[in-house]
Amino acid sequence: MCRSIKTLRPPFTEAVTEDDVRAAALQYVRKVSGFRTPAPHNAAAFEAAVDRVTAATRELLDTIQVRGRAAS
Repeated sequence: MCRSIKTLRPPFTEAVTEDDVRAAALQYVRKVSGFRTPAPHNAAAFEAAVDRVTAATRELLDTIQVRGRAAS
């Protein structure tokens, strides 16, 4: 769906920064909403969605296991 989002777990990426996680969340919300930059009346909803997707992504990366080892 979002080809510009890179894989953020080992072995594809060893060091994942918060900027990487937020950038992936932003790309996802842009794709789903169809907006690169939302109109002012949609900005709060757009940013809230990016924040929630960022948090969910961080939680996922912190809890998944890759081949029997913790992903972090």
